[in-house]
Amino acid sequence: MTATDQTEYRELRATIRERGTARVWLFVMGLVGWGALTIATAALAAPPVGSLVPLVVLAAVFEGVFALHVGVERIGRYLQVAHEPDAHGWEHAAMAFGRPRGAAAIDALFSVPFALAAALNLVPALLPGPTREELVFVGGAHALFLLRLVAARGAAKRQRAIDLARFRELNADRR
Repeated sequence: MTATDQTEYRELRATIRERGTARVWLFVMGLVGWGALTIATAALAAPPVGSLVPLVVLAAVFEGVFALHVGVERIGRYLQVAHEPDAHGWEHAAMAFGRPRGAAAIDALFSVPFALAAALNLVPALLPGPTREELVFVGGAHALFLLRLVAARGAAKRQRAIDLARFRELNADRR
């Protein structure tokens, strides 16, 4: 490994570490901000459509968490292909390890808390007794967010294999 390769590897591992930490902090602080907006919406007795403001914040926080997760995974697959050609190293070990039966499951996207927050976000919209149209519009927006959570979670499950195959393809083209 050349000095440039070592520097690249070290910097990309640092990027993974920093983005992983940023993802957790974005989630925590984003939920705090969302919670404050939701409480304000309920306290001000805003119309049902007012619950869309905290929903947009919740969706933006989720998209940030998702983008950080995808970026970290993609860098990991690059490191696996470019810096671990002999199939020995952290990225190969982490991918091969997978999720053993009975092991703790970690949701890197925080899907369940985001889904619960979306459900709680509906409470202020239901308090003033919304019209059917308001209920359909506001409920539909929340349903779209929940659909986005499910789609993103499915994409995240497939991402490692897709990115690994693509980086291997790109690596083969360079040779």
